[in-house]
Amino acid sequence: MLSKLANRREFLNFGKLWLLFFLSSCSNLQNKVKIALQNSFYPQSFKDTIPKNWKQEKINFKSIQSQKNRNSILNTDFTLINDGWITSINFAEFEKLNQYPLIENLDKRSINFLGSFNQNQRSKLFPIGLVPYTIIIKNNKELINLARTSWDFLLSKKLTGKIIFPQSPRIILSIAKKINSSNSLKKLKSQAMLFDDKNMLNWLINSDACIAIVPYSLCSKYLKIDPRLSLVFPSQGVPLMWHFLLSRSKLNNEILIKWIKSLENKSIVDKLASQGWYLPFNSDYVKNKYKSEMSTISGPSQKCWDNSWSFPVLTNEQKINLQNLWNESLTP
Repeated sequence: MLSKLANRREFLNFGKLWLLFFLSSCSNLQNKVKIALQNSFYPQSFKDTIPKNWKQEKINFKSIQSQKNRNSILNTDFTLINDGWITSINFAEFEKLNQYPLIENLDKRSINFLGSFNQNQRSKLFPIGLVPYTIIIKNNKELINLARTSWDFLLSKKLTGKIIFPQSPRIILSIAKKINSSNSLKKLKSQAMLFDDKNMLNWLINSDACIAIVPYSLCSKYLKIDPRLSLVFPSQGVPLMWHFLLSRSKLNNEILIKWIKSLENKSIVDKLASQGWYLPFNSDYVKNKYKSEMSTISGPSQKCWDNSWSFPVLTNEQKINLQNLWNESLTP
């Protein structure tokens, strides 16, 4: 009888321990740090830096107003976003970040670019990645030498109908301004095979296209597997894509700072840069990644970096002017 009671007591105690473990696990799951990101924007080397015990929530900024995406952002601690989608989010939903020690990590280029945003936006945006656009050339060594100095080569008759451009009119217009020719925007658009942000490299590899203009972080893996492709960064400069981090949680700033500090590990800095992702931070080792003497597979030259340009948020008047310029270039 006593043995049965002992066994029953042990069973009940085991049940209590199991229940406590289950409740603790549920609590940890609910309290797990969550970060929302559009998966296709980020090289694997960057996603690998996100702590393993964080939950990565996938979002799609092209349909940012959908309830699924809204819920993902509202229910996460942090959100990653690039500068092209800044105007699609509600800054009132995020907390201030840059009054914390994080601001001390940023380099001069980052601080200058943050200065182009209004005070409310600036206080909530933390630059965490800088990606240069690059020119991918297929099977043409002659073009490689021409492309190393300026964007003028894009108007070559040999390239008519053989260039894949980004879908962004603003990026195309900015490149046209670098070309030494009258009506450069209209001429540049006449060279296009298509405008695509998603499948540009598949088109380049599997069609008659000769050129694609793409973010470096999206093409580095293709360069390793297809010997026909060459990478060029004109010394005249390239468009830059910025990535930012936003926070909805005041509770997790210590966790956030620890993650960001970990990115400055030398092996991580090297791996990120090799996949086209540059940290806009102030450490000497990070800044050396912007100082290569030649524009090669390793990235832009320092001259290219010095001449490259970013895209601040447009005012309504600037949006109208940009649209008018684009429409004018469509007329015969």
